[in-house]
Amino acid sequence: MISAYTGTQVRAAEEPLLAAGQGDVLMRRAAHGLAGAVVNELKSHGSRLNGSRVVVLAGKGNNGGDGLFAGAFLAARGMRTTAVLTGDAAHPAGLAAFERAGGRVQRLSEEALPGLSAEAARADVVIDAVLGTGAKGGLRGNAADLVEALAGAHRRGLVVACDLPSGVDADTGEATNPVLPADLTVTFGGAKNGLLADPGADFAGRVVVVPIGIEEHLPEPSLRRLEDADLARLLPHPARRAQKYSRGVLGVVAGSEDYPGAAVLACRGALAAGVGMVRYLGPPSVANLVRQSCPEVVCSTGTVAENRVQAWLVGSGMGPHDHEQLTRARDAIASDLPVVADAGALPALPAMLAPHVVLTPHAGELASLFQRLGHGEDREAVEAGTLAAVRQAAVRTGATVLLKGATTLVAAPWGTTFSQADGTPWLATAGSGDVLAGVIGALLAQAGPDVGRFSEVGIKGDSRWAAIAALGAALHGRAGRAASEAASGGPIAAGGIADALPETWGKVSMLSNYEAWKRNSHSQPLR
Repeated sequence: MISAYTGTQVRAAEEPLLAAGQGDVLMRRAAHGLAGAVVNELKSHGSRLNGSRVVVLAGKGNNGGDGLFAGAFLAARGMRTTAVLTGDAAHPAGLAAFERAGGRVQRLSEEALPGLSAEAARADVVIDAVLGTGAKGGLRGNAADLVEALAGAHRRGLVVACDLPSGVDADTGEATNPVLPADLTVTFGGAKNGLLADPGADFAGRVVVVPIGIEEHLPEPSLRRLEDADLARLLPHPARRAQKYSRGVLGVVAGSEDYPGAAVLACRGALAAGVGMVRYLGPPSVANLVRQSCPEVVCSTGTVAENRVQAWLVGSGMGPHDHEQLTRARDAIASDLPVVADAGALPALPAMLAPHVVLTPHAGELASLFQRLGHGEDREAVEAGTLAAVRQAAVRTGATVLLKGATTLVAAPWGTTFSQADGTPWLATAGSGDVLAGVIGALLAQAGPDVGRFSEVGIKGDSRWAAIAALGAALHGRAGRAASEAASGGPIAAGGIADALPETWGKVSMLSNYEAWKRNSHSQPLR
């Protein structure tokens, strides 16, 4: 699992070592890791090291010091290094080390800006070491003009961010323009929240975490990302004597005369995600379409209370005038069973919910939900601060909230938050969210009383509902990516995501089987 932290948490973890006089040691470890990552990146692109041109954009603080020490290490490897000092001062020890190594130093001014921006655009590597985790408000003055020129220029080389791209808030991921998009971000001690949340993730590129010795002092992470091994542990597996009811029954209240396909796609997503049975409740014409498309689905009649299920999916493809469906959605919420509430159900829900209710809005739907709750955030505000928005929504509603996007965020009401970015931009297609709702609904129906697999990855109590939603987002994203890869990297339709889910599930599950084999292979033989 990738653990991410606020800048405050990381600085607090550094305090015991700084108090022990190890500040220079921490900086040199960070710089050595940064330089090593640059070397590895150049080698992976088939570029030579000797004679490569490196430009370090160095601020006056510790972030600039990290960049200058890294530049000194790179100069020792035969690279031609230039430091552009963006402030009125520079880290003294870092600057001295850089100059001793033969690095060339340039001071940024209005007059020097055109030439220095052109030089940086021609470099093989640009290291962005202007602002660190404690900075607020973004770049200013000549530094902002330089980064703006570089961001708009045709560049030949790699951009490597030192700890995080300058202008990205370490805690929230909010970005203050201009920001220089990085191909690689090398961050120290632990990942920063802002690298795993949009819009900060837009600028981070690939993220590499360099350990520097503070790790044992870090607290509980502020943000988590499930990786392969976590997904494998969290997947539900049917017992040897399982039957369809013990594997979970999902009730689906979705679709309408206007949007009948949403019900089909939600059911297809659920069926592909391992649930034992799907019961559908909805208009007769939609039920007929569901029967034709998914003969495995049981199309029922009657009320929510009259249909026995382990979880509900409500809202996909429903509008404000679908009164019977909206009544069923409200009844499902009142049933005290786990519920995934999507799209059309969101405006009809009570103001206060429970953690086992998973809301799945996109940014526009979340903005509408905020406005209904008496708060003024619009879509632009949500997209500018996704991490803050999803956490606020969870606190205000009492529900688990999944905010869909290029980076999908899931927040529990008391702060446990997940970030998943497993997909492809081709997932932005009509019906994709309906399939996602089906996947999460199926996982909720299979949750059962066994919480052991959640504790294996450090998930406690009602945080498991957020973990289940994050698991669903990861499976959905990976299935979308697999479907696109099967089309040679081309576009996909929502049905293709559902089709790719079983194989995606199987590949993730194989990791769990492999781990079990490793454990058993080290056990003592029977005597």
